[in-house]
Order: sequence, then C-alpha cells, then structure tokens
Amino acid sequence: MTPTELLPAPPPHAAARRALLAGSAGNLVEWYEFGVYGCFATVIAANFFTPHPGTPGGGAEALVATYASFALAFFFRPVGALLFGRIGDRFGRRPALVLVIGLMTLATTLIGLLPTRADIGAAAPWLLTFLRVLQGLSAGGEFGGAVSLMVEYAPPGRRGLYGAWQSFTVALGLLAGAGTAAALAAVLPAEALYAWGWRIPFLLALPLGTVALWLRAALEEPPGAPPGGPPGRSAAAGPTEAVDATDATGPTGPTGPAGPGEQARAVVLGIGRIMGWSAAGYAFLVVLPSHLQSALGASFRDALLATALVNLGFAASILPAGLLSDRVGRRPVMLGGALGIAVLAHPLLHLLQSPGASPQTRAAAVLTAGVLVGLLAGPGPAMLAEMFPRRVRCTGLGLSYALANAVFSGCAGLFITALTARTADTAIPAHYAAGACALSAVALLTLRGNDHREPLR
Repeated sequence: MTPTELLPAPPPHAAARRALLAGSAGNLVEWYEFGVYGCFATVIAANFFTPHPGTPGGGAEALVATYASFALAFFFRPVGALLFGRIGDRFGRRPALVLVIGLMTLATTLIGLLPTRADIGAAAPWLLTFLRVLQGLSAGGEFGGAVSLMVEYAPPGRRGLYGAWQSFTVALGLLAGAGTAAALAAVLPAEALYAWGWRIPFLLALPLGTVALWLRAALEEPPGAPPGGPPGRSAAAGPTEAVDATDATGPTGPTGPAGPGEQARAVVLGIGRIMGWSAAGYAFLVVLPSHLQSALGASFRDALLATALVNLGFAASILPAGLLSDRVGRRPVMLGGALGIAVLAHPLLHLLQSPGASPQTRAAAVLTAGVLVGLLAGPGPAMLAEMFPRRVRCTGLGLSYALANAVFSGCAGLFITALTARTADTAIPAHYAAGACALSAVALLTLRGNDHREPLR
C-alpha cells in the first residue's frame, strides 16, 4: 500500500465549514486583543509605565516600555508553539486549540481588571507583563493548530483559500480592536478613556472567547488523525498497516522534510519566507497608530481612522489572494506582495506625512499598504502548512510563524519607536518594512511553482 493510498478522503463540506469556523473564531479573539493593545498603547503607557500615571501620552520612555512588554510576549510565542504544537501533533488538533483559546481569554480578561500604577505602584507593569507572557504562550500555539486544522480539512484545490481564513480573521480581529477603540474615543472624553474606558475592550474578550471555546469543544479531528494515536498514522490503517504517510521525503514542499535536520532547515526557510509579512504587517497594521501620534503629531482619532483603513485594505485582499494562489501558485502572489512593499513603502509613508496630501490621497495610501500585506498573508498559512508533514505540522509551521513574529513583529513597535525618537527619522517604519520584504522576496524565490497542487503528507 502506498502512502498516497493511505491519505484520507476529502471530508464532507459541512465538517470542513465547522472546522473553518472553529479555527477562525479563536484567531479573531486573539488578534482582537492585539489590535486593542496596539491602539491603546499610549493609554497603557500612561496607566502602567509612567511614573505619573493618568497623564495622556505617557511620554516616549513609557511608550517604549509598553512596546518592550509587547515584544516580550512575542518571545514566548515559540515556547507556546513548541508546547501546544506537540500537543496538537501527538494528541490531536482539538485539545490544543481548546487549551490555547481558554488561556488567551483568561489572560485578556484579567488585563481589563488589572489595577494601574496609580493603585499599586511598580507592581502594575509587572503584572501586565506577566499576563502578556501568558498571551504570548497561547498565541504561539494558536497558529499551528488552527492552520493545520483548516488546511487539513480543505477540499482539493482550496488549501490557499482555507488557510487564508486564518489571516482574514486576523484582519477582522484587528479591525474589531481598532473599531472598538475608535468608538470609545468618539463617545468618551479623554479623561474617562484614560481612567476606565480602556478596560472595556479587554473585558469584551470574555464573551467572545467563551463562544470560540464552545465552537472548538465540539470539533471533530481531521480524518486520519485520531486523538492519542501515533503521529502520522492514518485512521484507515490497521495494526499491520502502519505506513506513515508523512514520511515521504522531499525538499520543503508538500512532500515535506524527512528528518529532524531537514525539518529544522524548513523552519529557517519558513521564517525567511514570512519575515516580510511579519515586519510589514506589524509596522503598518499595529504600530501605525502610536507612530502617527508620537512622530507625526496626528490626533488619537485620526490615527485610529488610518489604522481602520489600512486594516480594511488588508482584510479585503486576503481571501482573493489565497484563492488566486490556489490557481497560479503561492510564489507569484507572495512575491508580488513582498516586492510591492519593498518598492512602495517609502512613497506611501511620504504621502501620509505630506502636508499637501488630500484626505482621499492619504486614505488611498493606507489602503494600498494594507492590500500589499494581504498578498503575503493570504497564501502564507497554506504555504507554511505545505512545508511540513502531518506528524510535525502543528509544531513546524507554528514554530516558523512564532519565531518570525518574535523577531520581526514583536520587536517592531520597540524598534520603530526607539529609533524614531533617537534619530528623528519619521520614515523608520518604511525602512523596516521595505528591508524585511526585500529579504523575504529572496527566500520566496525558492518556492516551487507546483507546490499548491501536490497532496499534503
């Protein structure tokens, strides 16, 4: 019996849709929180990281400290990817996904209940940082489990589209976070927003997370992966048919890396392929609000509007990019996004900074930036899933994503804010995004043109 013959038949569309919904719901909750944290960075800085809490703005040093806490959480993502990835690969996708959404919901809700520095002094930022670490652990396990689930349930020829739903719900979460922040800024005076209004978005994570937890608890495992069964063993295989369909050898396409050495190289290559996505995504989608305020003098509401627009462009392009990659391949779509950002990052930021630019021109600039990031984020999840065999897929793709995000996303706010303050160069976000995407384009050239047509192993 060949490995191909042991691969499970495509699942029913109803089960695939349920898996898509359950996987997407947790992503939305996770990235809703990250969007809220990015939008309220200056408010959090004022309440937790400044010696004189409650002062709007919090100062540059407090903002840097806020992003340092943000970055620290990202460096715990690889730990979460390893921990929950092994659970997902060894015991099934469902238990891993249930655990990560429970931990994320708990940590986010507790942030909304935290006493500030004015209440308990220097312990406040430490407690906040601890909860951010818990969020980092859960977020590290979220991506590998959710993407594996979605892609393994995908009908033939639809892995790019199904994987793109992970990125799409990231965009929806960021939009929900930015929209909630903008709504609160519109209806609350600044004093109330800084005093207690910032807590509301974090507390909303409790009902959202409860719904996601309920959806995931009812999940069925993808065909061929019984919970607790030996990694890589097909459900259709009997005791004497333990042929591992994931052991087919090959480079870093759907045939998957064979041994630990090749798997490690696949992780490094995966990081290179998505570093531009990580860096540009955070520079434009998360760091932009505080950068527009601290470096360009924009108001809080104008910065939030720009963030909503860039995330709208991001969201609008993700699913079409994933679908297109199912037809023409991952490489041309992702290369287009990486090269587009490398070439256009500086002109787009210049338009935002230009006093003579019309509101419509600035809106077009931020929408374009979001669309270009979406070209990377749409095919990206499926591309990573196709690099690893099933028995290590949760761990491999989760670790690639977590390490890339730890270095190129988690440090983005800290790097951009600190370097802008030191050099007074307001184009630092463009330097950062363009440089990372140029390097990422080189790694993307290693993609094979027919990877999207090969069966998963």
